[in-house]
Amino acid sequence: MQNMVLSNSGHLRDDVAAKMGMWLFLFTELLLFGGLFLVYTIYRILNPEAFLLASLELNVIMGTVNTIVLLTSSLTVAMSITAMQKGNIRLSLILLYLTILAAVIFLVNKYFEWNAKIDHGVFPGMDHYNTLEPGEKLFFFLYYFMTGLHALHVIIGAVFIGFVVAFIRKQKITPGRYMLLENSGLYWHLVDIIWIFLFPLFYLIH
Repeated sequence: MQNMVLSNSGHLRDDVAAKMGMWLFLFTELLLFGGLFLVYTIYRILNPEAFLLASLELNVIMGTVNTIVLLTSSLTVAMSITAMQKGNIRLSLILLYLTILAAVIFLVNKYFEWNAKIDHGVFPGMDHYNTLEPGEKLFFFLYYFMTGLHALHVIIGAVFIGFVVAFIRKQKITPGRYMLLENSGLYWHLVDIIWIFLFPLFYLIH
């Protein structure tokens, strides 16, 4: 009995440490993107007309679809945690699979969106890009850098959730201990929040 109490106490300390570690990591990520948002804001103030013209080249429909996809995926990962808390492991897994599917849809959509721009030469270093006004160049440079960095976070988040799925199937994550699942949900919500800021900054200037 005493060993069981000590074991539970150890698990509790590990879970608290894991949660604190995740929050600290998320804070550093917010600092990173916060700095990028600040850089974007400064350049937008300095080049309002150029940023407006450049934003008209982006596909608002594709951006909107990706926004809906990510918002839906945040819902599925949150529901997965609730399902695990209630002991419904099968439903939790299904919802995590749907979250990963949403990540894939987002990335495929982003691939086609980027590919369309590259086909038109709107990419740093390409001939058409070099003919743009300096402010428009800045807009597209920031667009590719910031959305590309966000896409990398989507990939990392999907891989993270994939490991969580594997741990659930191996019964290393259970209704009695699901901190890793919660941490993956926190990370995924961060990915969603960042996109909620990126979408209006780049697509809805007009």
